[in-house]
Amino acid sequence: MNPVTSSDRMGLVPRFYFQYRRFRKQLAILAAVIGPGVIVMVADNDAGGVTTYMLSGAYYRYSFIWIVLLLGPVAYVCQEMTVRLGVMTKRGHAQAIFEAFGPFWGWFSLTDLTLTDCLTITTEFIGMTMAMAVFGIPPWITEVVVITFIMLMLVNGRYWTWEKIVLAICAVNMVYVPVVFFVHPDVGAIFHQGVVPGSPEGLGGPVVFLIMATIGTTIAPWMIFFQQSSVVDKGLKKRDVPYARWDTAIGSTFTVVTAVALIIIATVFFGGDTNLTSAGEAAALLMPLHPWVGTILAIGLFDAGLIGALSVSLASSWAVGEVFGWSHSLNDRLGQAKWFNVFRLSIMLIAGSIVLIPGAPLGVITLFVQVIAVTLLPAALVFLIVLLNQEELVGSYRNTRAQNIMAGSIVGVLLALSTLYAVGTILPHLFGG
Repeated sequence: MNPVTSSDRMGLVPRFYFQYRRFRKQLAILAAVIGPGVIVMVADNDAGGVTTYMLSGAYYRYSFIWIVLLLGPVAYVCQEMTVRLGVMTKRGHAQAIFEAFGPFWGWFSLTDLTLTDCLTITTEFIGMTMAMAVFGIPPWITEVVVITFIMLMLVNGRYWTWEKIVLAICAVNMVYVPVVFFVHPDVGAIFHQGVVPGSPEGLGGPVVFLIMATIGTTIAPWMIFFQQSSVVDKGLKKRDVPYARWDTAIGSTFTVVTAVALIIIATVFFGGDTNLTSAGEAAALLMPLHPWVGTILAIGLFDAGLIGALSVSLASSWAVGEVFGWSHSLNDRLGQAKWFNVFRLSIMLIAGSIVLIPGAPLGVITLFVQVIAVTLLPAALVFLIVLLNQEELVGSYRNTRAQNIMAGSIVGVLLALSTLYAVGTILPHLFGG
């Protein structure tokens, strides 16, 4: 081998400097692009998600961890498609469906989205009011403060300001992760029961229901509409697509890590307790025994509900604004986007009022909403896949064969689970339930 001369070493200096500057530039672009993917994925672990993961840990211990690990990449596949479609069409998902498939399917998807989102926002308020009830705060006060805060975030009339505030709120969602290191879980059991795939106590009706709820909280129709509209409102361009993919990948990683942390915490404190009904109840039960864990669970639950209410209400408002031709950008001030903001306020008030109904089975409502979401998701995904196969619409960013196979497989699994759940509900004896 030839020895490295001094001139060779001198040549390495500018090369390393060039690579360093290039890396810094790419990092700066990524920092600017990050937002839609992280927000939609972290909001995926909303109040309903926190309750679903807690109950899966309480009922079936670590058995659902491998399912969550699989759902991270699945969520990425679905959401990455919205990035390409939004960047290339400059249209939100609702508007894209109307233009490509006509009024019938357009109104079908919009009605589907609005009803599901209203129920989903209800679960966000359920989570937030339960979390604040742990500290003795009445539900109506929680709702008034939250709705006022969400609407005040729009006063500035700047998408970037709104995004920075929401990203800061998203950071709090990771509060569950440090708890895992202090509760000393059984690492061997996590691996053997959670990481190695297996069926938690057979495929009885309750298991299928909870699997569907877990999928419904990890991949939901509102996420498709939210991220595509967010990409458009932020003004991302074709050159930003690679960085937007990283944004989505980082967000999906956060989602999986937080979900696994919740399952572990629930298993440690409630493993085998099939009487637990919600994350709010879990926080209340832990307060006398482990006040710091109960406090963190309550704070995390409130934060999850707040992120969810922010994002889900915006997904519906963007979609309705696109269809009706209202001014619907976060860069518009309150007065400019009057009907957009009126709709957003209305859907939150309706959802909040449901929570205040005396004796409402709030924990059951939370789980059922996740199941409803997964039964409606295939339709939204089919529209997305068809749109991304139209070369005249997305050009070189159309789906590849591999992407179509992956997306089609996801739709097939969702349809199979929905059918399995329906059959199990009508004929429970077939699954021993």
